[in-house]
Amino acid sequence: MSLTADLHLLLPEFLLAGLALLIFAIDLFLPDNRKHLLAWLSVLAIVGIIISGFLVQWGVDTALYNGLVVIDSYTLFFQTFFLVLGAVIILGSMEYLNKHLAYPGEYYALVILSILAMTAMAASRELLTAYISLELMSFCFYIMASYARDNPKSNEAGIKYILIGSFSSAILLFGLSMLYGVLGVTSYADIAAQLELLQGADGVSPALWVGLAMILVGLGFKMAAVPFHMWAPDVYEGAPLPVTAYLAVGSKAAAFALVLRLFGEGLMPSVDDWKIIVAVLAAITMLVGNLVAIAQSNLKRLMAYSSVGQVGFLLVGVASLSAGSYLGSNSVMLHLVGYAATNMAVFIAMIAFFNATSKEEISDLAGLADRNPFLAASIAIGLFSLAGLPFFAGFATKFYLFTAAANQGLLWLAGLAIFSSLISLYYYIMVIRQMYMVPAESNEPHPTSPLLIGLVALSVLGIFFIGIYPGPIVDAAGAASTALFS
Repeated sequence: MSLTADLHLLLPEFLLAGLALLIFAIDLFLPDNRKHLLAWLSVLAIVGIIISGFLVQWGVDTALYNGLVVIDSYTLFFQTFFLVLGAVIILGSMEYLNKHLAYPGEYYALVILSILAMTAMAASRELLTAYISLELMSFCFYIMASYARDNPKSNEAGIKYILIGSFSSAILLFGLSMLYGVLGVTSYADIAAQLELLQGADGVSPALWVGLAMILVGLGFKMAAVPFHMWAPDVYEGAPLPVTAYLAVGSKAAAFALVLRLFGEGLMPSVDDWKIIVAVLAAITMLVGNLVAIAQSNLKRLMAYSSVGQVGFLLVGVASLSAGSYLGSNSVMLHLVGYAATNMAVFIAMIAFFNATSKEEISDLAGLADRNPFLAASIAIGLFSLAGLPFFAGFATKFYLFTAAANQGLLWLAGLAIFSSLISLYYYIMVIRQMYMVPAESNEPHPTSPLLIGLVALSVLGIFFIGIYPGPIVDAAGAASTALFS
């Protein structure tokens, strides 16, 4: 098939790029009291892009541009994931932007550009293509983290994020250059072929392992794995609340989309060399993230360390990758979907609370069950799901993760993950206790917009759906894994 004939497969990406430019252009002419129309236009266009993606990419498994990108079930899975997440973030940000921020048009366009970057990361089968996509996503998040220009914490968050992000990008790029210097290739398929030739060979250059280690360090910064997580609490606390929600889910999902593709396609021949390193990184990340979260008093910082702990759980799935089993990759994708639904329930409820009170400390939640029972119940359900209690999404997704680890002989890691979940349950219960058992200073009710109530309700339904009947998500993840390892 000719290259021109294949271009229609990239229709969702072209539409995303065009939509971002369209939002920038329309924003120039809309009066301030009509800016909310940009959000609805963005969401309607995203729905259309999701439909177009299924129409042109369903059942396709084709590499484009000599293997630089691939359109397959794996790409379609994450593309749909990122588009749905972006639509939820845009809708959840509308009231917050109206009350606390300026320039909504640029904000919505940045969200759309970041979706484009994330989709390109999932579709990339070549190191430099993935790196460029990662940098586009990172630049969008640098700007969004410092979007509250009048807030010193937001400015500080943006500065810290761009400095540490640039440092991690340099390490990652240096690692890619060392890998290329040894192997002479950058596509995942060629890297796998070269590693197979090197297996058992004498005199393998140490630069190869140094390069792989630097790649792992650079990606560790991007996904906030311990000990490369130092930026996350400050950035999460300083960034506007919708941006924090987007960072907590979107950046991590995109990083793991890249990691699964890279490790599953490119580095699988050397799985025995990197598996134990990833397993140790997962163990440290789980323990540190959940233990440090206990000491937090700010709700966004608590969720930041909770997010670090969740990265540890996801790394358990990466350590469980195997060419002969799809369970490891399936468990990572399932956990990402469950984590997204859970985090959206918690964060959008927090956005609704912040819109009414402008407060974000854990102590400020006192008596929320009396003032807004729906928000309190939604936050409690989300936190119970993050802890992994039965009937919630977190239980089903963690069960898959721990089973994948046990099947690969990592019983010690599965046991440590269960222990880390118990630790997380303690500080989640402390938040729930604040809402239900500590009296409020005022019993004045907190009004919540119907839009946010609807988004929270859909997220809560998603938590129960994934927790009770994860079959459709597992089937979709299985199709994605089949494309990944084929």
